Amino acid sequence: MADSRKHTALIVINMQKAFLDEDTPMRLEAGKAIIPSVIKAVEVARELGILIVWVVREHDPMGRDVEIFRRHLYGPGKMNPASKGSVGAELVDGLVIKEGDYKVVKTRFSAFFATNLHSFLHSNNINNVVVTGVQMPNCVRQTVFDALSLDYHSVTVITDATAAATPDIHLANIVDMKNVGVATPTLEEWCKLLLC
Repeated sequence: MADSRKHTALIVINMQKAFLDEDTPMRLEAGKAIIPSVIKAVEVARELGILIVWVVREHDPMGRDVEIFRRHLYGPGKMNPASKGSVGAELVDGLVIKEGDYKVVKTRFSAFFATNLHSFLHSNNINNVVVTGVQMPNCVRQTVFDALSLDYHSVTVITDATAAATPDIHLANIVDMKNVGVATPTLEEWCKLLLC
């Protein structure tokens, strides 16, 4: 297991204030509950020398790079969620990008779509990805299925370090992913696997 760590990246998706703080309109209610698990996953990854990749949204304040269905949220006098330089684009308290980590800015659901994530991982000999963050049927799921399509050797989703709008949606997505070969451990199970 120790040898595979140098070929593994922990991908942390959208753990930003725009999606998780209590006073934001785009808040994912279940997201707050996973923050401690994501913090722990990052701590474990750092301790074991696993590369951490932070995937965030940082949109143009005018919404010119946002999906068409969200453009009405951007512009002068609008909420502009997760726009560049805004408080909403910041990581939630307890999560910090550190030296040696890597940051990917995305403007669509998948962390791989129109970004350099795949080439970065490939050039760093990463062939196993472990995914955490929000939200399950959109950004997490799209990233996971793109990782499968790109033939990563192992794709893992830490089930209690991801969230969806409801427990039923979360579970349905976990079942779908498990059915196509994605590993779906809890944080505790993942930590035990790493320590073998």
